[in-house]
Amino acid sequence: MLTDLPIRKIIHVDMDAFYASVEQMDDPELKGKPIAVGGSGKRGVISAASYEARKFGVKSAMAGNLAIKLCPELIFVRPHFERYAEISKKIQKIFHDYTDLVEPLSLDEAYLDVTLNKKGNPSASLIAKEIRERIFNEVGLTASAGISINKFVAKVASDFNKPNGQKTVNPEEVIEFLEALDIRKFYGVGKVTAEKMYQLGIFTGKDLKLKSIDYLDEHFGKSGRYYYYVVRGIHNSEVKPNRIRKSLAAERTFSENLSSEVFMLEKLEHIADEVSRRLAKSKVSGKTVTLKIKYSDFTLQTRSKTLYYFISDKSLILETAKDLLYQEKLSNSVRLLGISMSNLNTETKKTREQKSVSVQLKFEF
Repeated sequence: MLTDLPIRKIIHVDMDAFYASVEQMDDPELKGKPIAVGGSGKRGVISAASYEARKFGVKSAMAGNLAIKLCPELIFVRPHFERYAEISKKIQKIFHDYTDLVEPLSLDEAYLDVTLNKKGNPSASLIAKEIRERIFNEVGLTASAGISINKFVAKVASDFNKPNGQKTVNPEEVIEFLEALDIRKFYGVGKVTAEKMYQLGIFTGKDLKLKSIDYLDEHFGKSGRYYYYVVRGIHNSEVKPNRIRKSLAAERTFSENLSSEVFMLEKLEHIADEVSRRLAKSKVSGKTVTLKIKYSDFTLQTRSKTLYYFISDKSLILETAKDLLYQEKLSNSVRLLGISMSNLNTETKKTREQKSVSVQLKFEF
């Protein structure tokens, strides 16, 4: 089946514990110590953890008070996002020395299509190795990489030899690689989905592959078709250098739970201001405003309203968010509020789908 598909040489580069590694690089006293970026304070949430901290079970998105129980020696460091962005630009510049087909996923990871590259190097594996060496020598940080025929397999592979390693899954190895893969390793399968798959007797890629497309559609909705194809090595998403932003958001977690809408209005004003600032920076506006509410029992609720016109002004965003807040009575005290803008005017600029060009199957990886 793979021989009928366009075969590309895709590299997924993922920086190792990026935020934490930058902090350790900038402050030598932190090297070799368990550190957490963010997460301090009563309600703090960790943005990143060093590998020294991860040995104790500390990880991103974990509450700081839990992390300190797991690792009493944990050092909390205030995040420096401008510094991370500065370092990320240097890394992106290295990527572009090899190809213009670079699709950043965040500050610390990106896809590169090196099927046809600026160096004329036929081996994607050697290119990945060279890129990682340059990042270490020129920036001072380590990176890991996955190399394969499509974005899905490359991303999964990049996690195999972390930190500071890489893994290549050659075209003829893809099916065997996916069949042996633990279902939790599949990109896009979260904790809840994994539990559901376990209940259905799906533990590996091979188990998943035994299920029909109708079966997967029935149990997983729209995602079912995605699972059906990726386990067969079919993932035709191209590396898109200019990804069109589909939404933009900001949110805040509060040090104390809020129980009255009146107390939330001031918080919403600050959040609306941040959203407006980000819209202006990205030179976009949107029609749909969504209010995100996380209650003290961690249940999540969203309320949305779509306007007839595009907005980016703080006052209009805030007014719409207020309407959504008062739309119905709150079911509990609130620990987090967020505002997102979607249905952006970038989506009106339709891009034509380019036809995939088949590349000969037999080439060096």
